[in-house]
Amino acid sequence: MQQVQARFINVGERTNVTGSARFKKLILEGQYEKALDVARQQVENGAQIIDINMDEAMLDSKAAMVRYLNLLASEPDISRVPIMVDSSKWEVIEAALKCIQGKPVVNSISLKEGEAIFLHQAKLLRRYGAAVVVMAFDETGQADTKARKVEICQRAYKLLVEQAKFPPQDIIFDPNIFAVATGIEEHNNYAVDFIEATREIKATCPYAKISGGVSNVSFSFRGNDPVREAIHSVFLYHAIAAGMDMGIVNAGQLAVYDDIPELLRERVEDVILNRRPDATERLLEIAAEFKGDGAVVVKEDEAWRSWPVSKRLEHALVKGITDFIDEDTEEARQQAERPLHVIEGPLMDGMNVVGDLFGEGKMFLPQVVKSARVMKKAVAYLQPYIEAEKAGTGASSQGKVLLATVKGDVHDIGKNIVGVVLQCNNFEVIDLGVMVPCAQLLQVAKEQNVDVIGLSGLITPSLDEMVHVAKEMTRLGFDVPLLIGGATTSKAHTAIKIAQHYQHGVVYVPNASRSVSVVQALISKAQKPDFLARVNDEYDRARAQHARSRPGERLLTFSEAQQNKFPLDLTKVAPAPKQPGVHLWAEVDLQTLRDYIDWTPFFLTWQLSGKFPAILNHPDVGLEARRVYQDANAMLDLMIQSGKVKGKAIFGFFPAASDGEDIVLYRDESRSEEQCRLYNLRQQLQLRNDAPNCALADFIAPVGSGVADYIGAFAVSTGFGADELAAEFAAAHDDYNSIMVKALADRLAEALAEYLHMKVRRDYWGYAPDEQLDNEQLIRELYQGIRPAPGYPACPEHTEKGTLWQLLDVEARTGIKLTESYAMWPGAAVSGWYFAHPDSKYFAVSKIGQDQLAEYAGKKGWSQQEAESWLAPNLS
Repeated sequence: MQQVQARFINVGERTNVTGSARFKKLILEGQYEKALDVARQQVENGAQIIDINMDEAMLDSKAAMVRYLNLLASEPDISRVPIMVDSSKWEVIEAALKCIQGKPVVNSISLKEGEAIFLHQAKLLRRYGAAVVVMAFDETGQADTKARKVEICQRAYKLLVEQAKFPPQDIIFDPNIFAVATGIEEHNNYAVDFIEATREIKATCPYAKISGGVSNVSFSFRGNDPVREAIHSVFLYHAIAAGMDMGIVNAGQLAVYDDIPELLRERVEDVILNRRPDATERLLEIAAEFKGDGAVVVKEDEAWRSWPVSKRLEHALVKGITDFIDEDTEEARQQAERPLHVIEGPLMDGMNVVGDLFGEGKMFLPQVVKSARVMKKAVAYLQPYIEAEKAGTGASSQGKVLLATVKGDVHDIGKNIVGVVLQCNNFEVIDLGVMVPCAQLLQVAKEQNVDVIGLSGLITPSLDEMVHVAKEMTRLGFDVPLLIGGATTSKAHTAIKIAQHYQHGVVYVPNASRSVSVVQALISKAQKPDFLARVNDEYDRARAQHARSRPGERLLTFSEAQQNKFPLDLTKVAPAPKQPGVHLWAEVDLQTLRDYIDWTPFFLTWQLSGKFPAILNHPDVGLEARRVYQDANAMLDLMIQSGKVKGKAIFGFFPAASDGEDIVLYRDESRSEEQCRLYNLRQQLQLRNDAPNCALADFIAPVGSGVADYIGAFAVSTGFGADELAAEFAAAHDDYNSIMVKALADRLAEALAEYLHMKVRRDYWGYAPDEQLDNEQLIRELYQGIRPAPGYPACPEHTEKGTLWQLLDVEARTGIKLTESYAMWPGAAVSGWYFAHPDSKYFAVSKIGQDQLAEYAGKKGWSQQEAESWLAPNLS
């Protein structure tokens, strides 16, 4: 065993902004010298390779990687070990390779985007002299079984050695280590699959090496370090014997195989080697005996009910358990002098624990929302007693926060989550809902004497409404801070467009987890001045960065951009639709849509980051992701079987031709009478390699070309009844399921749009009748044609939805409405256009000049002010 372990290479991964909160904080704060200590500690602790990753949304990843590597090169006690460059961005990898002395390792490449890209990247890496980690991942997804792992790695090996002429000794395969003992039967053989695949890959791919993230295998026992360490040790014992060469593992926390207590080692080995069907249950039976200092611990589900009531309430809040909340709250009420004291005492103490755990990253958002459900049920139980005593309606709070989605916008999932998180941290939240006019919002704020106002919005017109609110707050003499959040908002927009109109604090809040610390700082007289000073300094830097951003950027004249339009191949224009005209699906089978859901954005709603299905086995968030996924599917069953949530779709196809940037839609095949025009914007920035400056009209055959072309239009929603069902849960003090309903309705709407587009391609338009793509391929858009949506990058101007609504008579035939800001109601809705040309593609219009703005305003019949209002984000 000692000889086998001697050749195993430990890879340290703490110099990774996605894996180490401390390292991420140091890098984001620019403390690169201190960040070197993280690398130094890894080397001192036995790491023989250091994995460095700078992929973070708020970082210039390329600049951060280069700066860190250059500093690291001057530290001989660190740079004596090889560097593994870890990034999902190819430009970051290339920049890093130019900085590294000696032989680097790149983590990683794979076949997931096909052989051409894989070989291109491999040849570049060979030129740099780098070794490479190759993930067992191909065009159809991650390998989970032994057969898939072996198949993908053998295929990759052959391509690398024979076509890229890659040295086989520089190939490191990662055949994917997944969690075992999860309670899901399909996961039971994951460790065996890895071990056996390792054995076969080493036998059939000479000189190649095997690596993997060892901590993944044990994440179902998070919180029980002795058992996790035993699992790692047993797994490595067998994996190394099979040929595993290296892996990401903390050598200082690895139990010696022979020192593991015999009972624990036997049960763990049963799990790792999948020796018996009840292996997981048998390990769970004894796991508690080895937790902490090794003392036997009574099973939690039996123990906590005997604790004092205050501790039971805390436990119920942390774990989200509602089963006993009424009886425990009643017992606490019997012991308290007043019912209000139960809220101010044990319940609030428990919520403070929840807030602390969330802030420390030891609880995830879904757990926090479940905690809020417990709290609300307890408060609801106490409410009649409080009212009978006429002693008020709630405990004293940290402060009062007003939240609202601005006028014209119907999206509120993010706002609702922020409200729940703030309530969990003892803030009183006044939620005015959606489509809230500025006058109403500020009137309530003044009447309620709130401490903070928070605005939310998803669509781009909401940005202008937020500016209007800021101006009105100044005019009316407000002095409370203003929070800004929502998908279209950003720190740059807040600094440049909003903050200048209000001088008493405008703070951008990127997500719910940041809201608590921000609001706490804003309501603290001691913290507020320094906090706002720091925010204003950040905004000054954001404004300065914006002013000098993209120094090589050049805006073409509109005429120059038009001359550089996309050259359409008219021989590829799709045939006439097989089923022309307008079609209505008055009732959609939601069960059918389940297979078309893209789950990755669903988890992002709950602030669980990772791609589905890999997120279910993530070492940090996988356990909670599986719980949420299970809850989501149970809710889908309820939504579908109860018939309370319904979907509708309308779509049609029209003869069309392009006329400059416009698309002309004709009334019939004679093409003699215009029905309407779609007004499009053209890219004006000079693009790399003088690429074409696209407008959507470029993908339609032009007027006078003699080629008959067509365009499609659609609008779908799966939100009918969703708000009402969500309100039922909210009325029962169940924010978790209320948010779940809305999040799933959004996912079903996107699934319906995807499913409908597939049916259009195959059947209704019928230009791709033989298309056979699975859901992963659909999500990756590996099909012919596009479906751009008004308000999004290729056609960013929202009022074009009005034309779509008239064309299909959407509201009358489906009930899907447009607000004054052209948001769709119900909110779980998608609309857009269908383009069939095989060369059509998505793009971002980005910045436009005043010359194009003036022409566009003239077509729309707008004043200059109206045009600038609707297209503010696109103005150069």
